[in-house]
Amino acid sequence: MGGNRSREPLASGFELVESLPEIPPESPREPILTLPGALTAYVLVLAVIHLRVLLPPELENWTIDVFGFIPKRYDSTLLAIDFPGGTGAKVWSFVTYSLLHANLSHIAFNVLWLLPFGSALARRFGAIRFFLFMAVTAVAGALAHLVTHEHAIAPMIGASASVSGTMAAAIRFAFVQGSFLSFSRGDADAAARVPALSLMRALRNPRVLAFLAVWFGVNIVFGVGSIAIGADGAMVAWQAHIGGFFAGLLLFSLFDPVPRAGVAPSQDLSRRG
Repeated sequence: MGGNRSREPLASGFELVESLPEIPPESPREPILTLPGALTAYVLVLAVIHLRVLLPPELENWTIDVFGFIPKRYDSTLLAIDFPGGTGAKVWSFVTYSLLHANLSHIAFNVLWLLPFGSALARRFGAIRFFLFMAVTAVAGALAHLVTHEHAIAPMIGASASVSGTMAAAIRFAFVQGSFLSFSRGDADAAARVPALSLMRALRNPRVLAFLAVWFGVNIVFGVGSIAIGADGAMVAWQAHIGGFFAGLLLFSLFDPVPRAGVAPSQDLSRRG
């Protein structure tokens, strides 16, 4: 009897432990705005390059003339001007202008807009695709500025064309359920890798259309972003923003490694819109 009594609490306790449901450990949830490495590196590059403002005025102006985008540099008329940088600057300035900024407010404005959209895009694309995308949208912005300011001498600088491109690319998946602008979303990595909408479906999505209307309205009215500096005075290069935006919207599928919903990975490249 005594032996039985001494074992009953143990047996009862054992049964109680066995009857408790097992609670799976929660997976760690990453904050939605934790910066991925590629975006952090990009922002650091912008910050380090901006230290050029500490240079003597002559050298600072030289960096703008060599690495800023100057439409007049491509003028083939008899009135063409020789700019610092020579032939090389005609090539690299299509991208390097986007790494220069006029002042702290200019760089801060671009970085603040880049944080939500650039973070999602960097996670989705990975570092190499992300950097290449930023370069391509910068080129598109420069081309749009060149077409609309053919003989302008004032250099254009600023990352706004690339920032606009990230915003346009991100809206291809931003409003999909579970993404970073949807009402129900997962962690940052999961939110960045939801299947994207095709271009045609995106342009029929009411939230995408509303975003486009607001973006174009604000951009055209206020034109805050890339700045041209020179003898013509400061002006807003809003055409470059639109060039970068259209490039991001239209070329997104060429960079996107995530298959669309219902599309097998092997079929994805031929079916993307």
